[in-house]
Amino acid sequence: MTTSTSAGSRAASKRPARPAYRCGECGWTTAKWVGRCGECQEWGTVTEEAAASAGPRTAAVAPTRSPARPIGEIDVETARATPTGVAEFDRVLGGGIVPGAVVLLAGEPGVGKSTLLLKVASNVAAGVSDKAASPEDAPRPAPKPRTVLYVTGEESAGQVRLRAERVGALAPGLLLAAETDLATVLGHIEATDPDLLVVDSVQTIASAQVDGAPGGVSQVREVAAALIAAAKERDLPVILVGHVTKDGSVAGPRTLEHLVDVVCQFEGDRHSRLRLVRAIKNRYGPTDEVGCFDLSETGIVGLADPSGLFLSHSGAGVPGTCITVTLEGRRPLALEIQSLVVPSSLANPRRTTSGIDSSRLAMILAVMHRHAGVRLVDQDVYVSTIGGARVSEPAADLSIALATFSAREDQVMPPGTIAIGEVGLAGDIRPVAGLDRRLAEAARLGFTRAVVPHGSSPKPPAGMTVLPAQHLGEAVELARGGHLPPQQERSRFDVGQP
Repeated sequence: MTTSTSAGSRAASKRPARPAYRCGECGWTTAKWVGRCGECQEWGTVTEEAAASAGPRTAAVAPTRSPARPIGEIDVETARATPTGVAEFDRVLGGGIVPGAVVLLAGEPGVGKSTLLLKVASNVAAGVSDKAASPEDAPRPAPKPRTVLYVTGEESAGQVRLRAERVGALAPGLLLAAETDLATVLGHIEATDPDLLVVDSVQTIASAQVDGAPGGVSQVREVAAALIAAAKERDLPVILVGHVTKDGSVAGPRTLEHLVDVVCQFEGDRHSRLRLVRAIKNRYGPTDEVGCFDLSETGIVGLADPSGLFLSHSGAGVPGTCITVTLEGRRPLALEIQSLVVPSSLANPRRTTSGIDSSRLAMILAVMHRHAGVRLVDQDVYVSTIGGARVSEPAADLSIALATFSAREDQVMPPGTIAIGEVGLAGDIRPVAGLDRRLAEAARLGFTRAVVPHGSSPKPPAGMTVLPAQHLGEAVELARGGHLPPQQERSRFDVGQP
């Protein structure tokens, strides 16, 4: 009985590995081929892949090259972040890039990923920084020129050279290689011994030792693992460019985001010059910082003060405008909301938005009708932001409501007024996070009046008057320069009577 059992076990161990099928977009696996991925619902992305044999295949080696040491004896100076020369990019990374760290920068096609990294590579190679020194900054040693290897798999070397001339990114220490073979890229690393490696992009590099087309799950995993191993062995910082899918997520297997140390998302509208870089994952710094850039024909420039892009200075004294201050990460940005209200000839009036969630606007209009007596059921309402900005946080609700009220009543908001607050379904104004930082930014830009939620009790900056409002009706009265209505008059805002 024992002999037959052991023979059966040996026979089972000699069976060939069962073929597996894997999705090239998300890495989902299945035992049989299907035309549509069961995870990401993409068609034609499931291909056959040889299954790995069962059992461990790696044995321990001795002696080790770097024995384990007490944590107190580890040298931390080699793990200090080094600035990349682009101040806004350093802000997102947490001060710079750490030796041996692997950064994945993902974004839509044409958003400016290659332009930004070419600027980073040039600044590191030339030893320059785009940050102007200020008296508050601590003295730091001047950056030294270094060797940077820029590997491009999407363009020829001549095309990258032309872009570098256009954006002013030529540096003697910047080495350029147009390669798509992983072994050749590793050979370039051995030959040049760079201080920084940029690979544009990871989906275009392939290994001859792995089956599958470039950009597939197996190829991306192999390329990323080889580059990460080279980065950790040499203490070489590596920046990888990653493609994104139609829904905006990083293309390739999900394990790619787990393998790298930092994942940054490059965002921007094609019709706007503003570009935002935010960290989704960062092992060496915060994930609530945002870098702002201005992309033009002459290159990409960091914006230390991007608030001017979202304000229309020529729109002063025009009904239907209201200023608010939003938070992008920990950075406050002043933003102008514009609203247009016109009589509608349709049974269902239009509700059109640009940069604002349409469902959020519908809720605010319903609250205005019910709790502030503003009749909009027979009016077309158009609400937009300035400069291509997108508003996603509820702190802009009050400014949307006041801009719409100003357009409906054809009344100009008092000069120097901002509005910050979340509007609840009961018409109450709810507190928001980071109010002190928002008011400080507004005071810096010259605003003198702020309508804020009641109960926030912020410390007003010098020269600014804070007007707390508990209800939407009170906010309307305060915003147009009036006083709080007496208690007997406040009831009309609660019953929705005009």
